[in-house]
Amino acid sequence: MSEKRTCLAVIRVRGVSDVFREIKDTLKMLHLSRNCHATLVDDRPSYVGMLRKARNYVTWGEVSLENILLLLRKRGRIVGNRKLTDDYVKELGYKSLEDLAEALHVGKVEFEGLSNVKPVFRLHPPKKGFTGKVKRSFAAGGVTGYRREAINDLIKRMV
Repeated sequence: MSEKRTCLAVIRVRGVSDVFREIKDTLKMLHLSRNCHATLVDDRPSYVGMLRKARNYVTWGEVSLENILLLLRKRGRIVGNRKLTDDYVKELGYKSLEDLAEALHVGKVEFEGLSNVKPVFRLHPPKKGFTGKVKRSFAAGGVTGYRREAINDLIKRMV
């Protein structure tokens, strides 16, 4: 693991009806079963390929450390729908939520691989709505697709 990985936040922005089976399976592998669900992945080629396949249903970009910490604090859940706390993070072997957020940000640990931590964040719809149409790509003035660091603004509006 000599190359450096970046953490990507992936948010599902379109609903569950009229989705092709192949794309539905891809979204299931990403744990994005509903609209306004989010997850954290790294930028390895297998994940990037899944994101490109589901690009008309999700939006993604490089997430900042402060937004990872915000997601973990406000929307992180463990099995039993209990909040993710510093006490539970200590059981996982990290000093605090900040330490876990740093490990996720630099790619030392996979979010999906944390034991008893739900691999999805359930978010609210964004305040003041989406800034474009959900059927258009971000590059064309819509919502879906790759949005680089602009994902951080969307996350802040959805938490």
